[in-house]
Amino acid sequence: MAKRQLNRRQNWRIEKIQNERAARAAKREQHTLQELEGGDLGPEQLGLVIAHFGVQVEVEAQEGDNAGEVFRCHLRANLPALVTGDRVVWRTGNQGIGVIVAQMPRSTELRRPNNHGQLKPVAANVDLIVIVFAPAPEPHPNLIDRYLVAAEHAGLRPLLLLNKADLINEDNAPGLNALLTVYRDLGYPLLEVSAHHGDGMQRLQGLLDGHISVFVGQSGVGKSSLVNSLLPQAQTRVGDLSEWSGQGTHTTTTARLYHFPNGGDLIDSPGIREFGLGHVSRDDVEEGFIEFRDLFGTCRFRDCKHDREPGCALLKALDEGRISAPRMSSYRSIIASLPEESY
Repeated sequence: MAKRQLNRRQNWRIEKIQNERAARAAKREQHTLQELEGGDLGPEQLGLVIAHFGVQVEVEAQEGDNAGEVFRCHLRANLPALVTGDRVVWRTGNQGIGVIVAQMPRSTELRRPNNHGQLKPVAANVDLIVIVFAPAPEPHPNLIDRYLVAAEHAGLRPLLLLNKADLINEDNAPGLNALLTVYRDLGYPLLEVSAHHGDGMQRLQGLLDGHISVFVGQSGVGKSSLVNSLLPQAQTRVGDLSEWSGQGTHTTTTARLYHFPNGGDLIDSPGIREFGLGHVSRDDVEEGFIEFRDLFGTCRFRDCKHDREPGCALLKALDEGRISAPRMSSYRSIIASLPEESY
């Protein structure tokens, strides 16, 4: 059964109700914060944001007698939006509640536009982005390519991870092998694992140790199962594929950070079915398609759109098999989705 579309008035009313609820929550939060700051607060100390819940965050103390303990913290109004992985300065209050007073500079950040087109950070201070996909739900090369562009833009090293390798069969194997061949030929690190059967998990752990990693990918690809296999104590909620759509159900509602025993951290982010790149430029997209880099600027016309123009270096490379048709299709799709000012 098709999902019913909401009309403009219904969308406006829903957004109005949500904004009113957010305003009431912010007012309550400000009142609580004033009460906290009106009392005795502990000295300033360093902390790490390990989860975000609307107007509050969970902070792990990084120093002092309470190092390693987790505190629910309120944010001062003048602070920017915080995300999992942020390093902060905070002060303890009463009843195990704290106040964040400053944000430390980020080394990196992964961002994407939200449903309203506003740019939203997803995770901070990571150095490895693990792009998870699986035989089911069917992987979309365009989404993988969008993550690769985002990784290049953010200065993050990517790792392509095929989960649920035990579900590969004679029906889906040809398509999966063709997909994997494209990225292997480009030199991207790629690993096949099965969280439930344990295949390849030890090797994956070795690649994650010592890094601050973020798991990204469609809903239903098994990110939470991977977290449970790597960190049994985490016990994140696992969901099945939706029977009517074949798409994943959202089981992670907020990005959460976990520590590995041998060093390194993992951020498990909520699953998404799309990854907007409205915040990047055409040049950024072109940098993300690594096999195209030497071709840009060599077309006959300087303003070549790489569509039907004569003398197009990309079209020639496509005809000669030096670049793949799926990657060319992804490039065109992403460029077409950019706002005009990004050109």
